[in-house]
Amino acid sequence: MTTDTFEVSTPSDREIAMTRVFDAPRRLVFDAWTKPELLRRWLGVREGWTMVLCEIDLRVGGSYRYVWRGPKEEKLGLGGAFREISAPDRLVSTEAFEDEWYSGEAIDTLVLTEKGGKTTATLTMLLGSKDARDMALKSGMETGVAQSYDVLDTVLASITPRAS
Repeated sequence: MTTDTFEVSTPSDREIAMTRVFDAPRRLVFDAWTKPELLRRWLGVREGWTMVLCEIDLRVGGSYRYVWRGPKEEKLGLGGAFREISAPDRLVSTEAFEDEWYSGEAIDTLVLTEKGGKTTATLTMLLGSKDARDMALKSGMETGVAQSYDVLDTVLASITPRAS
């Protein structure tokens, strides 16, 4: 899937890479990914869904857990552990849904690069197998991530200092 601002690719038979450029400094994009008060405003937030739990212990070996509630009171939980933190340019963590959307655990690597005040975010998921990758792709994940990134763009615009 490719739009003007969001691109999804499969660099290998176990990977999914998602890239988007945000009109904000890298530090703010990193904060939006790692600070609960910002993350809960955009991640997984779509029509009828809200993040009801956002716990982050941002340290190597620390964990995170997110829970969303849907319009029919359905619940979706996700959690993992941080493997590498290099603020503000790299974050590596594990990821596993409480109700499996794909088999096993994924390793997510977020790389943020800044140029001219804009930040390119590339999130690469390494899954346990080609089948797990294909299951994730068939789940509608691309649409959900694209929608979340649209909301993130709005959140970043609301907190990005602008030159006068």
